[in-house]
Order: sequence, then C-alpha cells, then structure tokens
Amino acid sequence: MKNILFLLSLLIVLVTPPAIAQDFAREQRWVDEVVPALVVGEPVWLAGPAQRKFLGLYTEAKDAKVAVLLVHGIGVHPDFGIIGALRVGLADAGYTTLAIQMPVQKSDAGSKDYFPVVFPDAVARIRAAAQWLRGRGAGRIVLLSHSMGSWMSNVYYEETSDSPFVAWICMGLTGGYGKMGNVKVPVLDVYGENDLPVVLRADWRRKLTIGGIDGSRQVRIEGADHHYSGKEKALLSAIDAFLRERVAR
Repeated sequence: MKNILFLLSLLIVLVTPPAIAQDFAREQRWVDEVVPALVVGEPVWLAGPAQRKFLGLYTEAKDAKVAVLLVHGIGVHPDFGIIGALRVGLADAGYTTLAIQMPVQKSDAGSKDYFPVVFPDAVARIRAAAQWLRGRGAGRIVLLSHSMGSWMSNVYYEETSDSPFVAWICMGLTGGYGKMGNVKVPVLDVYGENDLPVVLRADWRRKLTIGGIDGSRQVRIEGADHHYSGKEKALLSAIDAFLRERVAR
C-alpha cells in the first residue's frame, strides 16, 4: 500500500505543471521600451513588495484638486491602449495622473494564471502608489482600473478596509463584483456596447451591486469594444462628468 501511495504521489508531481512565476524580466523590457519613448509625464519609481521598484508614469496637472491612479489590464504596461490615452487625457482635463506598472507573467499566461501568483503583488502596488500620491500632496485620490486591473482593484478593496480613494472608476470588469463591503465611495461601472461577452453578461449584476453605494452609477459607451478603440473621447467625457459631479466639486 505504501508503495502504491508513493507512486501516486510521484505521478501527481510529474503531471502537475509548474506554477507560472511573476515575470520581472518582461516587466523590465516594458520599462526599456516605454521610458525612452515617453512624451507626456515623467517616469517615477515606487517601492513594491520586498523593496522591488516598479514603474509609474506621473503627470502633474496645475492646481489639480484630484489625482487619478490608473491600473491597466493583463500583461501590458502603463502607457498602453486605453490606460495610456486616459492618463494623458485626464491630465489635459485638469487631473493629476499616475499610471502604474502592474505585475505581469509570461506572454502565454492566461487570466487564471494571474490570480494566485500576481494578485498579492498587485494589491501591494496599489497601496504603495496611493501612499506615494499622498506623499506628493494629493488630497483626493481616485482609483481607475481596466479589465484584469479591475479584478486586481476588486481584490484590493476586499483586503483593504481603510482605502484612501474617494471614488472608483471600474472599466470592463470581466464578470460581477466580488465582496464589496469595504467600498464606501461612489463607483462608476463602465463597459462598452460591444464589450466582451463575459462583461456584457454580468452588467445587470454589477449594476445591482453598486446600486447600494451612494453616488454610484453604470455607464455604457455606445459603439465601444473592450478596449474603447475609437471611443476614447466618449469614455473620457463620461469619466470627467462623473468626477466633476462626485469628486471635484
């Protein structure tokens, strides 16, 4: 019997794929690509877990009343796609912005691979970035997240009872919200008319969840896909309207 159990244990070890580790080398390649080509804002370095530095793209708006912390989706960098467009567009609209590099895995890693490995680091980075903004004198800080970054932000809230954010703009959350007991601030739930099926199927659940949080609402961007391609101005307008109404008064 002992021999059989040993053989079974050995078989499990042999057929179980190794955990996909966080890819710091890939993160460095993003730094090497993004920083030399940066046109708007400045690169800053924030202290993450184990004092490992990670990149932030900081753009200070003159006389800004609100700072926005931007969290991107799976496997990209803080100047990519809609997050790159919003960090610049919001700065032009009068908001100080900080877009941070979220932890990544290898390019062939799927979304399920991120949850056990990356999320603890992601939560720590959001906390560190908020603290950094506070240190720069930001009084009112808004969290803005997209796609996988919205899941990271959801987990951040689940694990943080004293969040400093005064609002959360949650874009393209692929499903419904998790535990929202620590969210005490207005939430803007945003999705595209032509978003991913998993986002569209859960729109009613997300709307129902945020319905109990004062000042929250849901916005659908007409004609937009998951990445808001070609609809960046409409998205920026919706976000700006929400911030002016709920935060920047």
